[in-house]
Amino acid sequence: MIMRQLMCGFTTLAWVATGVGLTMAQTPAQAPSPAKPAAPAPSAPPVTAEPPAAPSAPPTVTAPAATAPAASALPGAEPQATAPAEAVAPKPKPKKPAPPPRELALSDDPTPTLQPETFFTTAKASERYLQIVDRGGWPTVGVSLRPGAKGPAVVSLRRRLVAEDETLRDVSKTSWDNDLTAAVKRFQFRMGLKQTGIVAGATLRELDIPANVRFRQLASSAQRLAGVEFPFGPRYIVVNIPSTSVEAVDNDKVTHRYAAIVGDPEHHSPEVQAKVYAVNINPTWTVPQSIIKNEIAPKMLHDPSYLKRSKIRVLNAQGEEIDPRTLNWASERAANYTLRQDSGAGNSLGSIRISMPNPYSVYMHDTPSRNLFNNDYRFLSHGCVRVQGVVDLAAWLLDGSHGPSLDKAEIDRRIATGEREEVRLSQSVPVIWIYATGWASADGTVHFRDDVYHLDEVGE
Repeated sequence: MIMRQLMCGFTTLAWVATGVGLTMAQTPAQAPSPAKPAAPAPSAPPVTAEPPAAPSAPPTVTAPAATAPAASALPGAEPQATAPAEAVAPKPKPKKPAPPPRELALSDDPTPTLQPETFFTTAKASERYLQIVDRGGWPTVGVSLRPGAKGPAVVSLRRRLVAEDETLRDVSKTSWDNDLTAAVKRFQFRMGLKQTGIVAGATLRELDIPANVRFRQLASSAQRLAGVEFPFGPRYIVVNIPSTSVEAVDNDKVTHRYAAIVGDPEHHSPEVQAKVYAVNINPTWTVPQSIIKNEIAPKMLHDPSYLKRSKIRVLNAQGEEIDPRTLNWASERAANYTLRQDSGAGNSLGSIRISMPNPYSVYMHDTPSRNLFNNDYRFLSHGCVRVQGVVDLAAWLLDGSHGPSLDKAEIDRRIATGEREEVRLSQSVPVIWIYATGWASADGTVHFRDDVYHLDEVGE
């Protein structure tokens, strides 16, 4: 695994980290298959500052065209009666386009994405999908369908589903029935989609992904999991980056699952193992040098009040605060100062930071931009993982089984004080971030997510 430098994204800035990836091992059987790009994946090292939104373009002003003077204004012209101007109705305001419907769903599967046997079940599933590829794959559906549909397209849908779901028996039936609805919902469950029972949009796109791509996802994921030595224990945390989700696991069952925002295609969240040692309440954030050079300095050259508005203080080598207006932000030496953002409203880490020391210095945290969790696409950060409901995750960590007992109400009360506080666990909790685009549960159920980082290379 190549070592990288990472920064955790936030509303207008980002923060740095470096870390250790998971161990690679022997690759399962390979087969050529075309890749299905889900998003661009530049090879640049992860993480730069999250750019501010582009300013909207100013309205175009058109000069009025020159017109000839009215006839009555010309010398010697007779005055003429002017017809009253007709009232002009105001133009209706353009309607904002409706946001696209949400199609993804946070899984309610009690089975963790990663278990001790996940590598073996995933490798075995890749062999089964390779056999499907060798038999010619499966048919495409190609058209949207819903309950009540009839005809050859329904037969194609049945044949497509039965290739992975053997519980659907009758593949020649031309009319839609309850068994087909149930099979579509099972498929949607495995893809992390809302279980509508309707074939359209994301469901249709996932159905029409070729079998060789699915094989590659399973084989590549198994390759990444091979050799991983993780201390599972009775309680641990799993972040599956392609699923944009965080799982809190108790006794091999998912107690809580949270939506997450992970690194974007240019700033990958890393595959990493660590241990949670503490929960930071009302954390501060120290700006890394690369952010100062690439993001802060250009902003300060154009807007000298930027740091003050962002509540970021400039400190010298002795820890003394200095006036940012005294610095030459065009100089390389500006990056030698310490820039620290105060805790509180608008802090890039939000109100909670989950401390999990690792060589990447990435972690899980809150965010002031919580509206972004409402998006289906949540590859938006610069390496760290933002957690929806992070206070709930903190309360799970601080339930008394591994140290202090703080419930959500008490954590919220301490956040409201504005005081910085580190609550340390008496016993650390293992955490692992994985990149599994395809995996199989212990019962053989196979799940898939998009390869947004383009890391699935087996068979290419």
